[in-house]
Amino acid sequence: MKTLVIGTGGREHALARALSLDPGVTEVHVAPGNPGVAAVAALHRVDPLDGEAVADLAERLGADLVVVGPEAPLVAGVADAVRTRGIACFGPSREAARLEGSKAFAKEVMAAAGVPTARAFVCESPAETEAALDELGAPYVVKDDGLAAGKGVVVTDDRDAALAHAAACGRVVVEEFLDGPEVSLFALTDGSTVRPLQPAQDFKRIHDGDQGANTGGMGAYTPLPWAPEDLVEQVLRDVLQPTVDEMARRGTPFAGLLYAGLALTSGGVRVVEFNARFGDPETQPLLALLDSPLGTLLRAAASGTLAEVDPPRWKPGAAVGVVMASAGYPASSSSGDVITGVEAAESRPGVHVIHAGTAERDGDLVTSGGRVLAVVGLGDDVAAARDAAYAGVAAIDFPGAQHRTDIAAGV
Repeated sequence: MKTLVIGTGGREHALARALSLDPGVTEVHVAPGNPGVAAVAALHRVDPLDGEAVADLAERLGADLVVVGPEAPLVAGVADAVRTRGIACFGPSREAARLEGSKAFAKEVMAAAGVPTARAFVCESPAETEAALDELGAPYVVKDDGLAAGKGVVVTDDRDAALAHAAACGRVVVEEFLDGPEVSLFALTDGSTVRPLQPAQDFKRIHDGDQGANTGGMGAYTPLPWAPEDLVEQVLRDVLQPTVDEMARRGTPFAGLLYAGLALTSGGVRVVEFNARFGDPETQPLLALLDSPLGTLLRAAASGTLAEVDPPRWKPGAAVGVVMASAGYPASSSSGDVITGVEAAESRPGVHVIHAGTAERDGDLVTSGGRVLAVVGLGDDVAAARDAAYAGVAAIDFPGAQHRTDIAAGV
């Protein structure tokens, strides 16, 4: 099977790496990719948002499966363009990707499907936002209705800050604050059958102790030894399957990766958000532990045959991923800083490094984005995997490098 992964970041590197380890995959291509991906795949130039260009590339390569990694191309309908050419594509249609592209739409679907989530108001004016904030009270949760690269959410006790965020976004969803720990649960689906992956937890804030600004994610780990034993079964029953069934009922079936961000509240499981693709940085540790052939699973989801393949299997042990970000992130990012020590990190037992915001310049590996690398450690348990990941982090250096020191601490 020839596969083509679309995207440039850490998620796409992790997907390409896992596909390269699948004995059923004969070729892995990535477009546009990054220097780290080049070690496991052939790279090609393409505009990820140009559906016709992506479909043309897939045809030229004779791809059997296209995997669209990022959310923006999915919302732009790239998967539709590929499927129109008769090529299997893992990723939802433009209409189905609205589950991530519009938080208001996601709330509408959840209400119709009876999925438990936070009480919310869709606001299109300052007056509506003020009324919603007053109705729900602090802590205030204000979400940009559209795509915001994981950084469109403000949770604050400062009413003025909440109003300012809403004003900067335009249309927003204001919702009640959900207490309790957050969990990420991914599921593969072909629009009917749903196959959950194992739960993971990520860390959104830039600084230790969940302080500072929201980011796209500063690290993640899996499995979650503290999570309820029946969590996956409960979420499949109450969240994932009802959502997939509702999307099918609407005539816009969701086939691809459905990501449920969950809060384990005192009142039970509640959905914080849906994403329409593999989440970053949870994908990195999750795929490091996947024992099933990834290509087989993704192609089955893309071709409507997921019920005919075995559910995902997992290796024993744990995986922890720690993100190293550039100076200024998340408000800005520093590019062109020389990165050293990646090979030294990967020489350590149980460590591999996933590239996200990297580039090559004059023979050097340099930074080219906010989140630069994800260092993944494997171990017999979370503590051992954490030790491995941070040993890898310690070997890598670039000017202004940032990372949290408390990913998976105390688990």
